[in-house]
Amino acid sequence: MTDFTLQKDDDGIATITWDVKSKSMNVLSLEGWDDLDACVTDALADEAVKGIIITSGKDTFAGGMDLNVIAKMKAMSGDEPAKGLMEGLMKSHGILRKIERANLDAKTNKGGKPVACVLPGTALGIGFEIPLACHRIFAADNPKAKIGLPEIMVGIFPGMGGTTRLTRKLGAMAASPFLLEGKLSDPKKAKAAGLIDEVSADPMADARAWVLQATDADIVKPWDAKGYKMPGGAPYHPAGFMTFVGASAMVNGKTQGAFPAAKALLSAVYEGAMVPFDTALKIEARWFTQVLMNPSSEAMIRSLFINKEALEKGANRPDVADEKVKKVGVLGAGMMGAGIAYVSANAGIEVVLIDREQAAADKGKAYSEGILDKGMSRKKVTQEKKDEVLGRITATTDLQALKGCDLIVEAVFEDVGVKAEMTKAVEAIVGDDAIFATNTSTLPITELAKASVRPEQFIGIHFFSPVDKMLLVEIIKGKETGDRAVAKSLDYVRQIRKTPIVVNDARFFYANRCIIPYINEGIRMVAEGVSPSLIENAAKQLGFPLGPLQLVDETSIDLGVKIAVATKAAMGDAYPDGAVDEVLFAFKDAGRLGKKNGAGFYDYDEKGKRQGLWGELGARYPLAEDQPDLHEVQNRLMFAQVLEAVRALEEGVLEDIREGDVGAILGWGFAPWSGGPFSWLDIVGSAWAAETCDALTAEHGARFETPALLRKMAEGGESFYGASAQAAA
Repeated sequence: MTDFTLQKDDDGIATITWDVKSKSMNVLSLEGWDDLDACVTDALADEAVKGIIITSGKDTFAGGMDLNVIAKMKAMSGDEPAKGLMEGLMKSHGILRKIERANLDAKTNKGGKPVACVLPGTALGIGFEIPLACHRIFAADNPKAKIGLPEIMVGIFPGMGGTTRLTRKLGAMAASPFLLEGKLSDPKKAKAAGLIDEVSADPMADARAWVLQATDADIVKPWDAKGYKMPGGAPYHPAGFMTFVGASAMVNGKTQGAFPAAKALLSAVYEGAMVPFDTALKIEARWFTQVLMNPSSEAMIRSLFINKEALEKGANRPDVADEKVKKVGVLGAGMMGAGIAYVSANAGIEVVLIDREQAAADKGKAYSEGILDKGMSRKKVTQEKKDEVLGRITATTDLQALKGCDLIVEAVFEDVGVKAEMTKAVEAIVGDDAIFATNTSTLPITELAKASVRPEQFIGIHFFSPVDKMLLVEIIKGKETGDRAVAKSLDYVRQIRKTPIVVNDARFFYANRCIIPYINEGIRMVAEGVSPSLIENAAKQLGFPLGPLQLVDETSIDLGVKIAVATKAAMGDAYPDGAVDEVLFAFKDAGRLGKKNGAGFYDYDEKGKRQGLWGELGARYPLAEDQPDLHEVQNRLMFAQVLEAVRALEEGVLEDIREGDVGAILGWGFAPWSGGPFSWLDIVGSAWAAETCDALTAEHGARFETPALLRKMAEGGESFYGASAQAAA
């Protein structure tokens, strides 16, 4: 069975249909390349064929290259992987170039066959690079379809000609949002941007008509025509020079040099713009090979696609019957409760939103209305959709309205007594089968479950703020939590289209266990006299979206104080963060609580916009005469988090390193280029990691001590994703 099939008709049109029978959406495999090549070769060689149409047998065109294949390409390329990758890429370029030239005479640009591409729906990645090689692209008038090149989002870039073709089609400036940001467009916006040629109610009929009347002039690409000049100017052109200076500044400003693919893409565009088209394809292939050889691309694809998809499909779900949620009760209509109500109702689930005061409950429901109104202003939400979502939310003070709920999500004040009171009151009302989940970020689930008469049905579901934007949900099992509660929580997270990780109960669970040391290490360094600018920029150059000082401002300094007080009370003399508390408590006493009151480690204007680091910070904490090396600061920030991830695995809080990596990236933006903490340790090597930990321990204390698991791996030369580790898992 082939992925591409060829059919010729009496009008002389050869239709090549892409239809991967085993997939809901077409993805390109290595075998698929050969199928496509065979169909194109056959059609071009047949004198009875006047032109070709490439389309899909599904209601979409394609989702791109099979990322499982891309992740293995390096390993499949033999003893000389770079050479093998380059040869494979150039073979693929040859197939697309065959489509593009379509028998045109090399000297006269005459005698070719027109090739049209019909997109019934979404066309992404290689699913758009193939159309770019065709002579005219017709898309169905399907507003739900997405067209574009999102490769940069998973650590690679469009390496099958998409980078070179789109740049030469639109110019570097116009192409940059689609290449460097992975921007996707619906068909009408894609046409307006110049990505495609036609949007049609009947794209196949229009494509057939075009193929039958197309001339040689219609099928010669601009870059193959004599006198071609790149739109906006090439790098050596005055206008083009400024474009490339701006593009370089934009890339480095956004990525801080931490993401290899963005830099490689820009290099491919810059160098390719100064040479003939076929040479530019070779340059693109070389840079793409470099990216594939970089362990970052493999780690990003593994974590952000393969592992993320596996977790979303229930890789760690207990073997329990379907637990799809029909009606959810949300206790507490504050910021978290309101967000939970919105994502639930937006996913089609009936919601009862409870608060002590009706005004508070109504305000919580109004939060959903605000999001929907914003969507309407951007023409992404219809009035009908808004009415449907709001109609699913009942805002009330009446606990009796919770009858019939099969899942309760409690999001009340972070106090054991308050939560216990709500647990008892609600369990007396809901059915015996209802699952009770608490949305706590710090309180132990096992302790909270003591208030429940059904502890096996009690679980933690930790949402991240803001709920409607954050992709991760952390599910926490108490000591008595049963499989059905876990399954219910996983099915619910899937319904609201977020990514779950499942962890066992322990102080701060997994995410906060790693985030808090990151923040604390930054604050510690401020107290030591390390330049705050050095701390923040060191973090950003590692790929973190926020430095530790900005992050504590965003989450609020008084929350940090509350966590510190509770942690010290629980740990007693073993509490390790006294030096951090001196800074945090001083900020709180000075009324600098972070972004929420416009004063923290940063200053803010009246609209809450960051203005820069607090002007008096240097006077409060004078800079040390000798500043540490950038890499020392970065090692402290990285290992503060990574070692907690390893300890969480050692202690059984984490049961699956995939959840540790995916959770870190989606939960707090851990250096996405690295693939997560465990992937990062595999990139740098366990031996180097252990050696660096020893040096940090000698210099800065026991918090950097090498965990026994990491020490053992270093001695055995092992890695987390290595064959032996996977076999043990």
